Amino acid sequence: MPFTGVSEMDLKREFVELFQQEGANRSQLCDRYGVSRTLGYRTHERFLAEGKDGLAPKSRRPHSSPNATPPEIEAAVLAVRAEHPAWGGRKIEAVLRRRGLASPKPSTITQIIRRHGLPVGAFGGGQIHYKRFEHPEPNDLWQMDFKGHVALRSKERLHPLTVLDDHSRFNLVLAACADERTGTVKAHLTQAFRRYGLPWRITADNGPPWGNGPRDRFTPLGVWLIDLGVAIGHSRPYHPQTQGKDERFHRSLKAEALSGPPFDDLAHAARQLERWRDVYNTERPHQALGMATPIERYRPSSRPFPETIAPFQYQDDQAEPRKVCPAGRFSFKNRTFKAPRAFRRRTIALKPTTTDGVYDLIYRTAHIASIDLRRSMDQTQPVTDVPERLSPISPV
Repeated sequence: MPFTGVSEMDLKREFVELFQQEGANRSQLCDRYGVSRTLGYRTHERFLAEGKDGLAPKSRRPHSSPNATPPEIEAAVLAVRAEHPAWGGRKIEAVLRRRGLASPKPSTITQIIRRHGLPVGAFGGGQIHYKRFEHPEPNDLWQMDFKGHVALRSKERLHPLTVLDDHSRFNLVLAACADERTGTVKAHLTQAFRRYGLPWRITADNGPPWGNGPRDRFTPLGVWLIDLGVAIGHSRPYHPQTQGKDERFHRSLKAEALSGPPFDDLAHAARQLERWRDVYNTERPHQALGMATPIERYRPSSRPFPETIAPFQYQDDQAEPRKVCPAGRFSFKNRTFKAPRAFRRRTIALKPTTTDGVYDLIYRTAHIASIDLRRSMDQTQPVTDVPERLSPISPV
């Protein structure tokens, strides 16, 4: 044990004075002062060599640190951190290696950040690892959502619209919108479709403009996507993890682009978001991608955006087309049914299933719902993209 007490120096001086007396029982003396024999003899030797100064506590810090991070590398770590305050050790390591520098390990980078008094917050690493699922190819699935709304100095509200590719995490749309209306979303999607081509499927939550709640998920925006040959899906109610990649993107967006002072206006917000989007897609390493950047894994779709939507012809001989009237109704088998409002003035088709009396309701290639002619005529079931029975509302 080391010397402890009210005055360590006084105890050490008293000890060495007794230790060097002629005939002193040095082993017993070490036991009584609570120190090991090794420490007792070493303390005495220091006193003989240095006098009273030899009794002062010695730093255990090594005289040299051959494995210490070179100053220039430490400066590079701090420079990347200053440019991207929300990045942690893993991302900084990937950036330094990409620049051809001999980067220290992520844990060492974290220690450098802490040693310089910089915070290591929730976005700096150490997160729980979740089991991830991703589609095998770019454009198999895009995830779409709004990141709430943000106040601006101009008293306007910023509604960031985000669209993310599921496979590559490439951000296809980051738009500074003034509202969350169908026309606004459609305009930005059209721009993305022209630039990157059409995906096979898009998922969104159950709110407008892409849904009317979990029991009525068909909107004009969703029908427009079906017209383009893009399947539209919706997340499970109260399960935001269905949109997990876009939700994680929102977390990074908030930490790295929206956490500073408010933007002046929508134009200022658009410039800043576009600048951050470029960093996210081309510079920021992504842990789920093996520290690659999203643009390294993304490639545009081979499906071009059609400037005009061609009429659709139902080729299946079993499919019976029906025109939905402006009131949202159509006739079939001497009965009248009510279709979702989004399909007004459009031609749907009914196709028999393997169950007698049950028909699939189809729009183009999308399965909308099912109707059951065996059920009573005074019940009406809402339609969702998880097909349910649609009962007739009245006889013709």
